[in-house]
Amino acid sequence: MKEEIRQDGQTVLSSEDGFSIPMFFNNLCGKNFSGEKYRDYIRYIALGEMGFKPGEIELYRNGERVGTGTIPKL
Repeated sequence: MKEEIRQDGQTVLSSEDGFSIPMFFNNLCGKNFSGEKYRDYIRYIALGEMGFKPGEIELYRNGERVGTGTIPKL
């Protein structure tokens, strides 16, 4: 099963391991942590290292969209 996180129609992250992509998606949407830890994750990891930018993101599983979220502008 292929899972992807897309932004602006482009795949930014993908995997077939069954757990890492949903975890990253929840991290990006602020479901796994909040406050200063979330801001630091977005600023230094998501924007700085993963190649995301502020805006809408989508979670896909086997080509079907199963979730949406937003990366905040800091």
